[in-house]
Amino acid sequence: MRILHLEASTGWGGQEIRILREAEGMRSRGHEIFFAIQPRGKLLDAVCKARFTFMPLSFHKESWLISLARLLYWIRKHRIDVINTHSSLDAWLGGIAGRLAGVPVLRTRHLSTPIKKGWNSRFLYGTLADAVVTTCAEMVLVICEQSGKAKELCWSIPTGVNPEKIISDPVKTSAFRNRYGIAPTDFLVGTACFMRSWKGISDFLQAAHLLRDVPGLRWMIIGGGHEERFRLEAADLKLDGIVQFTGHLEDPLPALGALDLFTLLSTAHEGVSQAILQAAYLQKPLVATPTGGLREVCQDGITGLLVPPFSPKSVAQAVQTLKEDCNLREQFGKNGKRLVEDKFLYQKMLDQMEEVFYSFQHKSSCPARD
Repeated sequence: MRILHLEASTGWGGQEIRILREAEGMRSRGHEIFFAIQPRGKLLDAVCKARFTFMPLSFHKESWLISLARLLYWIRKHRIDVINTHSSLDAWLGGIAGRLAGVPVLRTRHLSTPIKKGWNSRFLYGTLADAVVTTCAEMVLVICEQSGKAKELCWSIPTGVNPEKIISDPVKTSAFRNRYGIAPTDFLVGTACFMRSWKGISDFLQAAHLLRDVPGLRWMIIGGGHEERFRLEAADLKLDGIVQFTGHLEDPLPALGALDLFTLLSTAHEGVSQAILQAAYLQKPLVATPTGGLREVCQDGITGLLVPPFSPKSVAQAVQTLKEDCNLREQFGKNGKRLVEDKFLYQKMLDQMEEVFYSFQHKSSCPARD
């Protein structure tokens, strides 16, 4: 099949990584993949490096007429079979282009926040999309209720991880801990994300502040984003020597492997995070909020402990519980890896997405669902 991805976002996070990895997997299965992407976006750089055929395309409303004409030309030129949209602006433009060109449109919803009610969602997810894929299960019913989309046309397909690429090298892990002055006896609590206001970094810092007097307890924030804001917050709390920031890491696996406990305290927007899946596969016990798809991976009392959003005290209590119980940490770690192997592998994601794409060719058959 010839699949065209549209993306208006210029950022780089879980959504953009999912799009790129999925495209690479589909290409390896013999499909032809094309992109129309907002100029100056980080995804465009990655797509160029991966040698996909792409077209820079403005999704700003003032450029819609020109961009629509360019998009329609590209759809005809490359004989596109399916258009896959990912963000709001590209969903509008791609949906209109799909209707004019007679090409089916798949809308992937990467966030867990509710879509707007009323005519906007009914038109965007109902009229302009033939089917919808979400990355977390709880969003399926929400989208169906708010958009009027039939349940058989909406699927939950979480982003999968490739176990062949999640390899914990003890030498690199040890070197990483040494680089940051983490002693073998220290208990290292970490989070990994592109730092945004809703990633729960403030709650992470507040929890570290509450437990600042616990001997041998260290905290680490892995990733880039709005780092300066949270560095200032850590400085205000006088957490120097207790909390460390790594900044963006091209290869975060040694950092994840160095952790004794992984947390993700998102307060909104979260699908099924790649970082929490990688940590679970590396057998790290989890502490997470029940936001979006996080509860699908951090299953309370099975793979980790769930805590309420905006509750540093609950985070601190969970961290202390797991620090003091190595048997519970080991049990959660083993269960987490087993869960990822059962439900969240990369090849399973590709299988499910491929069935959705093929369903557009065979309208009478429905893709398999969990």
